[in-house]
Amino acid sequence: MKANQLNTSSETSFQQLGLSELLVKNLAHAGMVAPKPIQEKAIPAMLAGHDLLAIAQTGSGKTLAFALPVLAQIAAMGSKRKPKTARALILAPTRELAVQIETSIRAVASNMHLAIGLILGGVSRHTQIKRMAAGVDVLIATPGRLMDHIREKNVDLSQTQFFVLDEADRMLDMGFIRDVRRIAELLAPKRQTALFSATMPKEIAQLAQSLLRDPVEVETAPQGTTAGDITEKMYPVTMRDKKQVLAGLLALPEFRSVIVFTRTKYGADAVTRHLEKTGYPVAAIHGNKSQNARQRALNGFRDGSVRVLVATDIAARGIDVPGISHVINFELPDEAESYVHRIGRTGRNGASGVAITLYDAALERSRLRGVEKVTRKRLDLQALPELPDVPFVKKPVTHEGAKKSPAAPAKQKRNRNRRPKKSFTHKHGGGRQADMRAQGKPAKKSRSERRKRPAA
Repeated sequence: MKANQLNTSSETSFQQLGLSELLVKNLAHAGMVAPKPIQEKAIPAMLAGHDLLAIAQTGSGKTLAFALPVLAQIAAMGSKRKPKTARALILAPTRELAVQIETSIRAVASNMHLAIGLILGGVSRHTQIKRMAAGVDVLIATPGRLMDHIREKNVDLSQTQFFVLDEADRMLDMGFIRDVRRIAELLAPKRQTALFSATMPKEIAQLAQSLLRDPVEVETAPQGTTAGDITEKMYPVTMRDKKQVLAGLLALPEFRSVIVFTRTKYGADAVTRHLEKTGYPVAAIHGNKSQNARQRALNGFRDGSVRVLVATDIAARGIDVPGISHVINFELPDEAESYVHRIGRTGRNGASGVAITLYDAALERSRLRGVEKVTRKRLDLQALPELPDVPFVKKPVTHEGAKKSPAAPAKQKRNRNRRPKKSFTHKHGGGRQADMRAQGKPAKKSRSERRKRPAA
């Protein structure tokens, strides 16, 4: 695909990029004064009306790279919203990423009087229908739930003039590309489209070809590269020992805020249970959790009440929590590209971070080769540091599991006048039947025997 090239100066401010005074003020209030490289390249291109194809890694600041020019252009329109419509649509592959985008947009859209909607699975459909009734300026959505609302005629995309597809390669991994194409067909013919992806496989290049018109292409880092401020370590650990080694690592004081990635939902729950037994404040986040449960886990991780978050790859690109000190790959991912997105949760916004992989050579050799191919560098094994032994925390004794003690109230004496319980009769004899035989009395026939008719 032939793309325009855009040159920008190395030292610029948000105001120099052409953003409104109110947006610049909101950015300063949020602690952002100078644009990041992806923002410096993307914002002028979108403000000039160009479509955009951006290759950007996680943690690069890409959310504001597309959000700021979209907000600036919508604010300048001034026309009235129509019911059930959205002026801008931002598609995200996961619920966590959608929530993160909404949070970022609300932070910089203060006092702009813009209506922002969020449509995703796992939460009330009625609330989303009510929100869309009067129309919104910016709609952030996941493809599956958005398609449900489109089929039920709760959302009308015919007026949508701005379309952003975030994490396009993740959309491909999760099987959303067909829905993306259907959604794109429903948008206004004259629109501005921006496609963001960390990698550019053949299918995404074809999607970009069909959606974008003479786009400006920007790239902040070569595909598959990891952030330079992340220290990567790999320790040889057998699968049998991984839980104990993980618990030992978390006992070290430098592991302040940690995400642990597993391959499966079952594995995430198993690791979470183990860490709970050792007394760590831990929560799990994966596809089987409800949206409310996932959001509670993320909120706890953000406010520090949850120190360890155990997650599957579905959350790898949707977690943007400042101050994450470590990412631990409990297992290497099946999709090698996920390694880049996993470790990108730390070392964000100029901070340093550490990514640790627990590697079982007998089971994960092919996965390691895939990761090294994608990242274009070798991951060398290091000696496992000496770790403290972390015993299980004894659970408080509950009433049900308590043993008898002298302090326990005495059992009530049996009422001797009460009639004894009837014994149940076993089909082979016993109980009351056996007592009757012992007294020389004929045993009572069973119901099935009584029903038998004598032979003719």
